[in-house]
Amino acid sequence: MSILEELKSRSGSVCELCTSSENLDVFGVAPSNGSVEESIIICSKCRTQIEEQDSLDETHWNCLNESMWSEVPAVKVVSFRLLQKLGRQDLLDMMYLEDDERKWAESGMETADEVVVKDANGTTLKAGDSVVILKDLDVKGAGFTAKRGITVKNISIPSDVEGHIEGRVNGTKIYLKAEFLKKY
Repeated sequence: MSILEELKSRSGSVCELCTSSENLDVFGVAPSNGSVEESIIICSKCRTQIEEQDSLDETHWNCLNESMWSEVPAVKVVSFRLLQKLGRQDLLDMMYLEDDERKWAESGMETADEVVVKDANGTTLKAGDSVVILKDLDVKGAGFTAKRGITVKNISIPSDVEGHIEGRVNGTKIYLKAEFLKKY
């Protein structure tokens, strides 16, 4: 039995991320040895979105609400990576990964030109860290103030805005200047 046939059998012949049954193909979850355990079956739309992550369609990835609960480690790893990229802290806070699954998920997210952002104390911040806001910050366009002492969990580091982190405060995804934050 080929890997494609085994994955179709495991998934019921649907994309393991969005449940589409059209244009299915094998996707190795890096770093992968090409085995069934380290691969998933995905549709062409999911593949395009994953390979061209600069233009992720948040509406399409609402399917991660379901796939993040998969019992297949490779599906959970891809879901975790996509949720991180989308900045969906609300879902990441609910998601559970075993230690080896988390290491696998994080190992595939490293990039050569990683942006370095430091907090008010000079500590390097990384995606997934939690930070505490050091002073009240007016959030432009959102109509609220991010209060001092609030913990922002599971931050992401945007590559397009130097010296900032991205996180959710009061359920709203916002950018925060790292100089007003302290690693938790």
